[in-house]
Amino acid sequence: MKKESASPLVYETSPEDNLFSILQKRAAAAPEGELVKYKDDDGKWQSFTSEEFLNLSSLLARGLMAQGFKKGDRLAILSSTRWEWTAFDFAALSIGVVVVPIYQTDSPHQIRAILKGTGARAAIAEDGGQREKLEEAEAEGAPLESVWLFDEGAVPTFCALGKAVSDEEWREAASKVKAEDLATVVYTSGSTGTPKGVELTHGMLCCNAYSICMTVPQICYQEGGCYLCFLPLAHIFARAMQFAVTACTMTLALEGDTKTLLEDFRKVNPTLILGVPRIFEKIYNASTQKAAGGLSARTFKKAVLAAKEWSKCQQEKQPVPSMVEYKKRFYSKLVYKKILKAMGSRASFAITGGAPIDRGLSAFFNGMGLPLLEGYGLTETCPCTLNPVEGYKVGSVGRPVASCRVAISEEGEILVKGPTVFRGYLGEPELTKEAIDEEGWFHTGDLGEIDDDGFLYVTGRIKELIITAGGKNVSPAVLESALKTCPLVSECALIGDKRPFVSALITLDLGAVNAFLESRRLDPAPNLAQAAQNPLVYNRILEAVDEANRKVSRAESIRKFLILDSQFTVENGLLTPSLKIRRNAIARRFKGEIEKKIYSR
Repeated sequence: MKKESASPLVYETSPEDNLFSILQKRAAAAPEGELVKYKDDDGKWQSFTSEEFLNLSSLLARGLMAQGFKKGDRLAILSSTRWEWTAFDFAALSIGVVVVPIYQTDSPHQIRAILKGTGARAAIAEDGGQREKLEEAEAEGAPLESVWLFDEGAVPTFCALGKAVSDEEWREAASKVKAEDLATVVYTSGSTGTPKGVELTHGMLCCNAYSICMTVPQICYQEGGCYLCFLPLAHIFARAMQFAVTACTMTLALEGDTKTLLEDFRKVNPTLILGVPRIFEKIYNASTQKAAGGLSARTFKKAVLAAKEWSKCQQEKQPVPSMVEYKKRFYSKLVYKKILKAMGSRASFAITGGAPIDRGLSAFFNGMGLPLLEGYGLTETCPCTLNPVEGYKVGSVGRPVASCRVAISEEGEILVKGPTVFRGYLGEPELTKEAIDEEGWFHTGDLGEIDDDGFLYVTGRIKELIITAGGKNVSPAVLESALKTCPLVSECALIGDKRPFVSALITLDLGAVNAFLESRRLDPAPNLAQAAQNPLVYNRILEAVDEANRKVSRAESIRKFLILDSQFTVENGLLTPSLKIRRNAIARRFKGEIEKKIYSR
């Protein structure tokens, strides 16, 4: 090992730990305390106390028992984030039913593979559209006994069924669920290969929930604390936070419709914001675009520089010059407070993870007054590192959470060990042996470094590493995350493996492009094809590429780029459900353009 970092905090897992016990302990400690907030059919926010949610989940569990569900059976949930998802999650887990989360954006083919791989008995889906996908999956060879819909009364149906099963019968079934039992099978996103079913036990997820609370107690036990969850609960990041919030004293607000996100921020007023980097890139880009043109644009640029200047002093533990403090206060009134107000007025920290984030963007948010506490983890490890509230480092993904160990191998690979690491890939013993070595270290496939204070820095991914024809190793994440801070850029993918130089495929945000053109008193582009051909747009993208290239050596820099007239989406298979690019699929899809327009001699 080159270097290792371990948390001094330890959560002692008990053989009796199970995920439903987290909810039981919360209800016992504060039965009348608010636990879950949700929007009703009229768009008004309502709430459950912890005791109400406990009683609801146990009644739903009895309903599952009435339908013949028992320990070890598989139940798929196919839905966006909503309170019913969480209620059925706890209900199924309470009696040892294994929950199989499925992204609402998955195709029937992907759903079939998950249902068949797990042997799911039945599924609970959101609406008729999701039922149609399940029916297609069944036609392809993944039969289900039953399908229920949230939008067609799954909750009242199971509550009614539950009355036929006694509380004593449910308690007996619940008493048999132990820490070692399988809780859930979560499929990887497949960004670097075929999705794999990751087996996570009750003990692993319990340990992770309490470990997160121990790592950032200032957030988890803040008076009146509230977390607005809008990420899909099929993602381990959001699901782990669901359990962590239940394990502490915060309120869990659930709403999966990101179209109403800004309105939800204002009404819920969360103390914690958690999102993938793309969320914060969009907030920054929207602010940039709003200020486009004239005096406002110049003011915003100066505000960004002032925030980064303050952040640099703070991170280097240097005295902040009075002029830097003055500029921060000045731009706080003009710029920062307006951005922060859009996310509510109580958030003092945000947590981000799931993909690399541009260090300059993180420094801007830090200087503005909303530090982005980066964390790190994979489906196989749950969140395993997180920046502390005190002494956080911009650009780092933090130190190991309680009970977790992280190391760097001689080859520079990040290794993870501890009670939160998965037990294996479903039905893939050989793949499991390849991933977890004889000493119990999980090989993440990510590259990284650990500093003298034990903070982890992710520098790239082994499978994503581009090796040019000249032998230069290029990690695409740095350039891609930098390019996405340009408001006009929707997504980008670096190409260059076994090529003479690195190039980029770039997609546009048509709304941002038209705001850019209108700020210059020009007609908007009617579609992406015309936007991609606009010389002003090309020059703005060129500026963004030049700016990104300043972060790397010339050998790693983007020499050519191509602006595409289409998008990378989950639906066309070029993005994963967690919004990571599928690099190999993109390279195959645009092979002709790459050869003809970039690498032709």
